[in-house]
Amino acid sequence: METGPTDVKSVTLSADELREHAGTRLDVFLASALQRSRSHVQALLKRGVVHMQPATAKAEASYRLRSGDSITVEFAPESPRPDAPAGEDIPLDIIYEDDALLALNKQPGLVVHPAAGNWSGTLVNALVHHCGKALAGRGGAERLGIVHRLDKDTSGIMLVAKTDEAHEKLARAFADRDVKKFYRALCTGTFRRASGELRGAIGRHPIHRKKMQVPKDPARGRASWTDYRVLAQGKAGAEVECLLHTGRTHQIRVHLSHLGHPIWGDTLYGRRASVNGFYPDRQMLHAARIEIAHPITGKPLKLDAPTPDDYRAAKEKLLI
Repeated sequence: METGPTDVKSVTLSADELREHAGTRLDVFLASALQRSRSHVQALLKRGVVHMQPATAKAEASYRLRSGDSITVEFAPESPRPDAPAGEDIPLDIIYEDDALLALNKQPGLVVHPAAGNWSGTLVNALVHHCGKALAGRGGAERLGIVHRLDKDTSGIMLVAKTDEAHEKLARAFADRDVKKFYRALCTGTFRRASGELRGAIGRHPIHRKKMQVPKDPARGRASWTDYRVLAQGKAGAEVECLLHTGRTHQIRVHLSHLGHPIWGDTLYGRRASVNGFYPDRQMLHAARIEIAHPITGKPLKLDAPTPDDYRAAKEKLLI
């Protein structure tokens, strides 16, 4: 195994080193050789930093190694972790704002807070630019103002605390389930019932560690509760409204997939199902409304976030 220059570390695995591993899946071999998880290796493959020789060899997770293959993997140096998030002029769709609270309609594709591999270009960077020092710091420097989160590819309403008092009271409201969170989702298939409740426990998948599941043994998960209502049913799929009673990781995505109606565009929990040659670039899930008492005044708030352009376009395709 050879390494490359210090600015971009590269690892080369020669044909001699690979010969005895002929027939092994590429991702399985690399996970063992590099001492990385398979999900990390698959991410490297998707980023295009794994190079194969000869030309007939494919840098794909399921590719099975052949005699004569060689591999080079390039690791770009990680960006240094900043002391605090820098403000960045990223557009924000603000729905409501006062001295204690801000509500916004998060665009799809925006990561909520900085982390390894995403130290910039996040919602927190945008909030620092917009609010300056007027953000609650109770969650730590990398989560300034953040009380709850949405997945990168989920759009919709989020609440941001501008003071520590607001952060504390909002966090308590979420923990005590004094918040109503309504989502809209585009799902594949025909629903047999116009409404229902999903109460399957949710736990970590035993093999795919970034994936959640409804385990056969409820004791291997945490109690979860989602209500759903079909808003419109088409030939290929439906639009549903979901009300969350709990807030588990990927809850709506897992529950709808378990019901047999995965969210359209969700490649983690569903299959790639095109409709008239069209398939969305992300899961069609949108946080549409929050109902909560204002953390300082106690005034009831009902805040709505319009669906984004890509959701509306996908809806027209799915419900024809």
